[in-house]
Amino acid sequence: MDKALGLNEGRDFIQIGDTYYVRVCSPFADDRTRVLKHNETFGVFDRRGDIQPLGLGDQGIYYRGTRHLNESVLFIEKSLPLFLSSTVREDNGLFSIDLTNPEIEKEGKIIRQQTLLIIRSKFIWESCLYEEISVCNYGEGPVQVVLLYKFNADFVDLFEVRGSKRKKRGNLMEPLVEKDAVLFQYLGLDGILRKTRLFFDPQPLKISSNSAALCLDLVPRKEKIIHLYVECYQSDEKRMFPSFLSHEEASLRSTHVYMESEKRWGRIWTSNSQFNSWINRSKSDLLMLISETPYGPFPYAGVPWFCTPFGRDGIITTLECLWLAPELGKGVLSFLAANQAKDFSEEADAEPGKILHESREGEMANLGEIPFRKYYGSIDATCLFLILAAEYYKRTVDRKFIEEIWPNIELALLWIDRYGDIDGDGFVEYRRKSSRGLTNQGWKDSFDSIFHKDGSFPVGPIALCEVQGFVFAAKKKIADLAAVLGLHSLHDRLLKEAEILKEKFEKEFWVDELSSYALALDGRKEKCKVLASNAGLCLYTGIAHPQRAEQIGNLLMSEKFFTGWGIRTVAAGEARFNPISYHNGSVWPFDTAFIAAGLMSYGMKEMGMKLFKGLFEASLFFDLQRLPELFGGLARRGDEGPTLYPVACSPHAWSSGAVFILLQSAMGLKIDATKNEIVFDEPRLPDFLDKVVIQDLKARDWKIDIELTRYPHNVGVRLLKKEGDIKLIVID
Repeated sequence: MDKALGLNEGRDFIQIGDTYYVRVCSPFADDRTRVLKHNETFGVFDRRGDIQPLGLGDQGIYYRGTRHLNESVLFIEKSLPLFLSSTVREDNGLFSIDLTNPEIEKEGKIIRQQTLLIIRSKFIWESCLYEEISVCNYGEGPVQVVLLYKFNADFVDLFEVRGSKRKKRGNLMEPLVEKDAVLFQYLGLDGILRKTRLFFDPQPLKISSNSAALCLDLVPRKEKIIHLYVECYQSDEKRMFPSFLSHEEASLRSTHVYMESEKRWGRIWTSNSQFNSWINRSKSDLLMLISETPYGPFPYAGVPWFCTPFGRDGIITTLECLWLAPELGKGVLSFLAANQAKDFSEEADAEPGKILHESREGEMANLGEIPFRKYYGSIDATCLFLILAAEYYKRTVDRKFIEEIWPNIELALLWIDRYGDIDGDGFVEYRRKSSRGLTNQGWKDSFDSIFHKDGSFPVGPIALCEVQGFVFAAKKKIADLAAVLGLHSLHDRLLKEAEILKEKFEKEFWVDELSSYALALDGRKEKCKVLASNAGLCLYTGIAHPQRAEQIGNLLMSEKFFTGWGIRTVAAGEARFNPISYHNGSVWPFDTAFIAAGLMSYGMKEMGMKLFKGLFEASLFFDLQRLPELFGGLARRGDEGPTLYPVACSPHAWSSGAVFILLQSAMGLKIDATKNEIVFDEPRLPDFLDKVVIQDLKARDWKIDIELTRYPHNVGVRLLKKEGDIKLIVID
């Protein structure tokens, strides 16, 4: 730390070797962060708006898999400003921070504490961070102060930030200092020149390779404005550099794009203002996480660790909100079809027809130091791709698009039968081929997430219970698409295969002593007799026999699984149960939401509603009412909130989407654009919602507004407005 800038190492930090530890009494001890994102650029800041190499070490400006700025700290006369408050606007378009000055002694005079109001505002547009600093003097006389920025760019790969060690790095060049700008450059081992340029307006009084000092003469009741631009660039791009817009123009474009994107979604209002805050934040988080790709919009998985396309995550997220935002389905399907595996690659765990697990940019991915540049180690993404294709058609009747991707659908079906079933037993299994790939390839992909009753790890190939459900649903739904296209023999074959799988699944996976399906079958066809939430997803796909579904529902709502907030991934008492682990006892909001949807699809509305309420009440305890990727699986304790998981992504796409599938399932809402029908099948609302209004729900050439009202024994559905030929059906 730089003592010349007035930092007191003894007060704020303890240094051991090259590592700094923050004292609890230090203003740096609050490690809560704020996030901004647009397309391929995202930023992680502390609540003061600074970027510091503290806490989890994840703060920074990231662009295309590389951290382009790892330090950016604002001082006033070599002291940290005093923090007042900060917030991210509900649309995620602006991060605002209110600060004031500490008591400052300068040239024998005292500037009293709280004389100056300092307002920082930040947003990201394309590859540039835009920051505006307003300083207003509320004192009785004029003052002169110096604002000092300290900054640095380390150009480390995201996987280095996550903890990967590299034997060799590229060339970090000496910064180029101009009168109003500093240019950082790094030539990677992949041959790409990465640049970060900081530009100040007005021109600083002094500027060096790691700091800029701006002198402000402030008369009473007047403000001065400073603009800072941090632009990121890589030499493999075909664009001018620098190319940032004016602060005003970038702000206008950012607002316009958000408003246009929001118009493509249906709108929801309810009688509960706290629920409105949750659903609005969730929608804004999804709009922020969606990046425009050459193939259309795609929701990136989460910030900071998974800000990139993931096949499974993109599909799950889209399924959660397809009823409100059908256009997202086309973008996700187009991207995944374009990146579908065409060849064999053991190192990428790829076979022809398999759908992408994840793709990565960055130096380490480019060099093959990690296997994830294009990686296919996901056992369920291919089945989910097929499910989404069928659901997208049912929601939009976009036959032309389905015909365009039909070759990809056929390849995916072929992959299931030829490569997904490794040992020919009729179940889809995984076994890692890549030396550096994922050991477990379901959604619970931790190395220790699949195990036997005694805690030992199974030998592959491994057939997960929920994956068989995905295959079942995929074949049934694609059978309907085949019929639409006149492929009747394929329709009949897929339906027959689905029914055979359902019968075989029931016989091989059910465990009487558990009252549940086995977590998995190992390579010797021995059951992993573990109580896990995976069985709950078998309700969502419909593969579970109704009697079994009721048993599983009762089990999931017992204290072994239900914490009061959500469903544990592994039941309490199992060999590897740990409520603060990643996959072995924690609560994942998306998992709970899909289980709730499954319960309600089998008529267990009250159980599903209980989970809906649990997640809603959990949201009230999280910063910005934003459900994280996961949280601890400890039982609910009085008025205390859920236990945080330290490195959970927040925002996270499928957690943001959870509220939409919960609401859809509670209402029993089914949209079938092929029949021009909107059906409310036994609609219910949780006790915290008296009224729900849905506006601009549209498909094809129709649009509709609907109001739902909860009464003591049922829910009324009222048509508010209708455009086009659409039938509203209510089944009670």
